[in-house]
Amino acid sequence: MLSAMSPEALAYPFLFLAIFFESFLIVTLLSAPARGARARRPASSDAALPAVAVVVPCWNEERTIAGTVESLVALDYPKEKLSVILVDDGSTDGTAAAMSRFEGHPQVSVIHKENGGKHTALNAGIAATNADIVGCLDADSFVEPDALRELVPCFAEPRVAAVTAAMSVHRPANLLQHMQNAEYTFGIAFRHAVASVNGLYVTPGPFSFYRRAVLEELGGFRHGYQTEDMEMALRIQRAGYGIENAPRARVYTKAPSTIPQLIRQRARWTSGFLRNVLGEYRGLIGARRHGALGVLILPLALAAIAGSVLLFFFMLFTLMRGVLAAIEMRAGIPLSYALAPHGSFDWFYFPASGYLVLGAAAVLASLSLIILGKRLSKTPGNLAVGLVSYTFLYGFIAPLWLLRATVDVALGKRRGWR
Repeated sequence: MLSAMSPEALAYPFLFLAIFFESFLIVTLLSAPARGARARRPASSDAALPAVAVVVPCWNEERTIAGTVESLVALDYPKEKLSVILVDDGSTDGTAAAMSRFEGHPQVSVIHKENGGKHTALNAGIAATNADIVGCLDADSFVEPDALRELVPCFAEPRVAAVTAAMSVHRPANLLQHMQNAEYTFGIAFRHAVASVNGLYVTPGPFSFYRRAVLEELGGFRHGYQTEDMEMALRIQRAGYGIENAPRARVYTKAPSTIPQLIRQRARWTSGFLRNVLGEYRGLIGARRHGALGVLILPLALAAIAGSVLLFFFMLFTLMRGVLAAIEMRAGIPLSYALAPHGSFDWFYFPASGYLVLGAAAVLASLSLIILGKRLSKTPGNLAVGLVSYTFLYGFIAPLWLLRATVDVALGKRRGWR
């Protein structure tokens, strides 16, 4: 019998919550609103398409900006209705020179400004266009030619103020990037399910679009603790508008290639989430008038952060306890004998526990959602390496950035973006 204060007893509620939420996502993907969104087809008539502008904020992106712009001008969209606005936010490398090759392009305009942060670059780009729909694309991301046609029909509903795309990792090269690709593919299923109940709380930088009139009504982008896309999404939700998702609008983004880079990036995202949600937007938490976002999504997101950190420490505690028990059991036994195989392994004696079974169920549900995300978005490529690396790496690495972000927020510590 587990005592009320044992580590196992503390871990069980968070595992139940994880399985509950993953089950909720799978059931929601089968719901009528989600199926209706998947049945939406791209507009066939060019005359019905709105004018669209894509703002690309840049700071020291000389290596990737050319590929980003080339993918945008190759979009299957009427040329006279699509404009690309490049905003150089005071870059100190060769970004300005890389941009200059596009200055004569009929669809591209270039703005140079002093460094003021990504939110100021976005606002400068928005001010330079009169397009009905305004999008943003990070300067290290690339889009499929049909992405915009897949996305624009989501604005048919007047209540929709923003639409997000289906994001994957661009050419993952190592195990860490394959792990992130699997995580991003999980995010495709997550965003599609949550959007069907209007529960999205972030509009990611890679290829999210906004109704211009709503951006002007809400006052444009803000710093938002270096997470301006999250702050804007929360502001849109608080104002009573909706955020949709286009699961077949595919966009690819560069991913960190080392663990320190990944931890810095994700700690920024997580600390931005905590500061925004627990600060100006804490009124959304538990608010029934905001539906699933208030009563389910945001509370569970906060619980997931706390639970992941707790389960990480529980895993370390269990590992150390097992190591100490093994050392104590083998005290006085020659190492050569202790390490030698003794008979065959019998699965009957495998130490299965409720904690282990629930953990395995949560992992299997996550892998199922990753596979569903790939099928929903029709993203090409093989996910086998991603599934394996996600299974064995994610649970060890994610708590590191969650713990760092939690400590930063608790201590009021601010870190630079790069």
